Amino acid sequence: MKKVFLVGALALFAGVNAQTGNFKLGAHVGLPVGDAGDTTSVLIGADVAYMWPVSADLKVGVASGYSAWVGKSVTTTVFGQTFTYDVPTVSMVPVAATAQYMLAPQFSLGLDLGYGFLFTSDANDGGFYYQPKAAYHFGPSELYLGYLGLTKDGNSVSAINLGYAYTFGK
Repeated sequence: MKKVFLVGALALFAGVNAQTGNFKLGAHVGLPVGDAGDTTSVLIGADVAYMWPVSADLKVGVASGYSAWVGKSVTTTVFGQTFTYDVPTVSMVPVAATAQYMLAPQFSLGLDLGYGFLFTSDANDGGFYYQPKAAYHFGPSELYLGYLGLTKDGNSVSAINLGYAYTFGK
């Protein structure tokens, strides 16, 4: 139910202000790092954002999407006994503020900050979501390199990711 409400709110917000901003849609793939690298094999996801120009070089907006840290089989030995178990996939839906600053006509730095809703087979939880990124722009498209992470109570899941986004109405 939270997902339906969130998607509806974002669509309404974007529709009300459609005259001044740009809709951005993209996808990403990443390499889990830190503790997430021990239990997950890859990060995959989709991104959506709506950006408004504040100045010629700065845009701000709202962002969301879907990311999944795909679990892998882990083998461990305890007291001479070997155990293998499958780690479940961890899914996340972020709700974030986003900003993008153009350093040059084709290069920008961006930052997403907000809350990430985590969904696993055991529980639904969430935490602080962040994603700094650097992008190369070509026409309405961009390629970006980012560090996507979510942290709560000293625990985190993160990944270095490569993404593509297309800006409509640009």
